[in-house]
Amino acid sequence: MRETWVVGAATNRFGRRPETGREAAAAVALAAIERSGLAPSQIGYTFVANAFGVAERQAHVGPLLNTALGIPEVPSVTIESACSSSSAALHEAYVHVAGGFTDAALVVGFERLSHLDTLAATSYFAMGADYAFETRNGATFPGLYATLASAHQAAFGTRAEELGAVAVKNHANAARNPHAHFQKEISLATYLASPIVASPLRLYDCCPFSDGASALVVAARETVPAPAAEPLIIRASVRAGSIADMHDRPTLTGLPATRLAASKAFRQAGIEPGAIDFAEVHDCFTIAELMAIEDLGFFPAGRAGVATVDGETARDGRLPINPSGGLKAKGHPVSATGAAQVVEIFEQFNGTAGGRQVPHTETALAHNVGATGGSCSIHIFGRR
Repeated sequence: MRETWVVGAATNRFGRRPETGREAAAAVALAAIERSGLAPSQIGYTFVANAFGVAERQAHVGPLLNTALGIPEVPSVTIESACSSSSAALHEAYVHVAGGFTDAALVVGFERLSHLDTLAATSYFAMGADYAFETRNGATFPGLYATLASAHQAAFGTRAEELGAVAVKNHANAARNPHAHFQKEISLATYLASPIVASPLRLYDCCPFSDGASALVVAARETVPAPAAEPLIIRASVRAGSIADMHDRPTLTGLPATRLAASKAFRQAGIEPGAIDFAEVHDCFTIAELMAIEDLGFFPAGRAGVATVDGETARDGRLPINPSGGLKAKGHPVSATGAAQVVEIFEQFNGTAGGRQVPHTETALAHNVGATGGSCSIHIFGRR
């Protein structure tokens, strides 16, 4: 296996965007390639992540994207793994480059749903769950994650203030992120006063629907003798699955796929959780962040909420979590999310994160979940 780097990364601002998904994808792809110091002609494979392209009546986007980049002969494939689509695409790019099948690969994730009404967009999102046993019976993702939150509360006494601390922290980080959907801070009082969406989850527990696109360039070390920016060395690239239906799982206080993927990733990287300097984790709901940092081994089960209240996961805390603002406030354009987490790490390592810069960034982790945990991808990155 060859040493494999992320040598270029780019994203647009998440939120309601006027351009089509394919236009946004082409723009961030070109930006990522330019920042890598490579030429489009050096790309040997394109991995496109797009879960809901049918919302724009456009599938098979890879050839369209490659044509826009001037490399129509390059093979492409579209990957769908619900909210973890672009991290799954990154894993495939890593396998191809590390395995010697290509010297450089492009990963692009994008989504556009803002032109749909709320019912239609919610229906598209719900397709990531089990239609026969969950969606058809009225389950939505706020409801499913509310079930996880209720189980966590019952097991550990998790308080509303602990969930609120996640929301307050992530909004504070997003307020310093020019890529974020919500660039505003909130107070705990604002959080507690927000309406219940699915008990015990409130409005500010939930991530928004967002449009957006993110892109990464992955290359073998020998392909980039003089990188244009500080590259991310991929120390681990791991995917894991889980029982998809929550009613069949042995526990609801965490995600089995995260625990399995974490075990494999730390073993592959040859490090322990304590070696991570900061992490971008999948916080589609505030309870998801608490479960993630427990499942990843950063905090004991049931203790992540208290640690968050105490400021341990703040930007200047012992272990900064989601300095980008996370899905909660940066936004969640489904298939762009996993790649966007890596864009944040790329900017942190290159010292271009501005007011959200985390000091001492030597090792970082990205954790991306599909649906309620049927899929999970974890990547660990280091410096040269």
